Amino acid sequence: MTQIMARFTHTLDSRKKVPMTGRVYLRAIVPIGACFSLSLICGNLTYLYLSVAFIQMLKATTPVAVLFATAALGIEPLNTKTLGNVALIVIGVVIASFGEIKFVLTGFLFQLGGIVFEALRLALVQRLLSSAEFKMDPLVSLYYFAPACAVMNAIVALIVEIPKMSFDDIARVGYLTLLLNAFIAFALNVSVVFLIGRTSSLVLTLSGVLKDILLVFASILIFRDPVSGLQFFGYSIALGGLIYYKLGAGKLKDLAAQGQMAWADYGARRPVMRKLIIFGIVIVVLFLVLGGIGSSLPKDYVKDTGNFAKGKLGSLLGEKGS
Repeated sequence: MTQIMARFTHTLDSRKKVPMTGRVYLRAIVPIGACFSLSLICGNLTYLYLSVAFIQMLKATTPVAVLFATAALGIEPLNTKTLGNVALIVIGVVIASFGEIKFVLTGFLFQLGGIVFEALRLALVQRLLSSAEFKMDPLVSLYYFAPACAVMNAIVALIVEIPKMSFDDIARVGYLTLLLNAFIAFALNVSVVFLIGRTSSLVLTLSGVLKDILLVFASILIFRDPVSGLQFFGYSIALGGLIYYKLGAGKLKDLAAQGQMAWADYGARRPVMRKLIIFGIVIVVLFLVLGGIGSSLPKDYVKDTGNFAKGKLGSLLGEKGS
């Protein structure tokens, strides 16, 4: 029992590396609050200009920004091999940007700023949780930098949003909706700091790949956001780069072999379901690619092409009739 108490006391003492004075708070905590607020502001403004699908495609470059941010702050050295791997993500996002139908430069710049501030925030949180100088528990860190974030957001809201808002606007949204939104945001921040404390900020960004994919498909199905074939192709490259960076070549080969064996076993047990799954995947891909290509073409071009096709068909029918 004495040894357990001594170890517990030693753990508490080891966490108190630096007392939380006003100078330490300004140096270590306030920058996190500033980056968090700027990330929220830029990210929210982006939705006024760009589609949800394109925003998620741009967010695929967040691991690249985190890589540079951790290297600039001296948290992790910049690996040339890693940089080459994530360059594939950037190439895919660039292709997707060229294929974007509703490209707005203002929204693109806002999203770019949001990615940079988010990367800085994640890197600063990682340094706060893992460095010998500022090492502390995830919940303790959230306790310290949450007030700074609230103050920053309140200042911006008082200047920008409050003069344009009224209680009728809040009532239209719904008080319960706002309360649930705040609770989910709090739970998200708690889970984020726990994940960063156990792993790293880069793992956090890479673990959001599935979320981004689901958001892109939800944006297409729910909001009817147009996605061109070139955009779909570029985003596929970016996702492939993310998965390769996260797992590595060796792990991907092992997973591919296991997946191939499982798929062959499933096909032997349920051949009809396997054919239906393949047919469904082909239909979805054709719908996304052909639908995106059709929506990316100008309406006049589609109309002229249709008239040309009708004319050709009419002439052929006329020749056959004569």
